Amino acid sequence: MRAIMTVTGLDHTGIIAAVSGALAERDVNITNVSQTLMGNYFTMILQIDFDDDVLPLVDLQRTMTDVGKAEGLEIRIQSEAIFDAMHKL
Repeated sequence: MRAIMTVTGLDHTGIIAAVSGALAERDVNITNVSQTLMGNYFTMILQIDFDDDVLPLVDLQRTMTDVGKAEGLEIRIQSEAIFDAMHKL
């Protein structure tokens, strides 16, 4: 499954390591990434690919919500198909 992940929050050391490490531990591949700082705010958008038969989207969302809480971030994940359909309207 392909999905789009957004990460936002106050900038601090270790954000990319925390997010990418949690994804790697679950065999989630990052296929594209864009990140920037907006003042003191960190923003990142990732395109990810994973086997949803092994790791259901809801389980990945739960895991990344926990990472977000630990790091003081807002992390959201949407199926790329839903993301595409939403933006075609």
